[in-house]
Amino acid sequence: MRAHQIMTRSVISVTPDTSIVEAANIMLKRHVSGLTVVDDAGKLVGVVSEGDFIRRSEIGTGRKRGRWLRFILGPGKSASDFVHEHGRKVAEVMTASPVTITEDTALAEIVDLMERNNVKRLPVVRGDKVVGIVSRANLLQAVAGLARDVPDPTADDDHIRGRIIDAMEKSDWCPFGLNVIVRNGIVHLSGVITEEHARQAAVVAAENVEGVKMVHDHLCWVDTMSGVYLNSPEDDDLAKAS
Repeated sequence: MRAHQIMTRSVISVTPDTSIVEAANIMLKRHVSGLTVVDDAGKLVGVVSEGDFIRRSEIGTGRKRGRWLRFILGPGKSASDFVHEHGRKVAEVMTASPVTITEDTALAEIVDLMERNNVKRLPVVRGDKVVGIVSRANLLQAVAGLARDVPDPTADDDHIRGRIIDAMEKSDWCPFGLNVIVRNGIVHLSGVITEEHARQAAVVAAENVEGVKMVHDHLCWVDTMSGVYLNSPEDDDLAKAS
């Protein structure tokens, strides 16, 4: 999937001269956590978000740095903090030259950019004009949309079994002696694991195959050094209940 398939197209923007109070009120009224900042020609020049309103003199949350830290950082940083905490216009608190994406940017690259730059939203530009915005909420909606059940005419037990085995066998955590039994969409996994994280990975891999209704874990854990052997938690619970 690409940006144009999930982005919000109705982008709310302000100008660099918009007051801090007005920008904050727009966010509250429109239930958004960030605004793009455009100049008179409509060119993107920055982004302002909730994070830019956290350190403000009006609410007594300005940074209080010790004398030694102020000395290390120098007067430039103190001056910058002062502007951010006391500025009256968006231009004085916004993030200038924000990271942007295009309509064709792939979702994997979008997530990578968000993580690498520690941002929650990315403006989508066409040339120098904003045509949309992708936020973490858009990514969440995409996940939810893709997770909806879509009928698969080949999701019978044999196909399910084959897909589960294919999904696991190409991974380095695949259980040794993997055996998969499927009856009416209910999956039973058995085999040997030497790392507990592999148990969850195996169950998730099975759950992601279309047509699977439930997964039963019969994977046993073995310590390769001592040979200690433990049944799966599910099998232990069944043994205690019987």
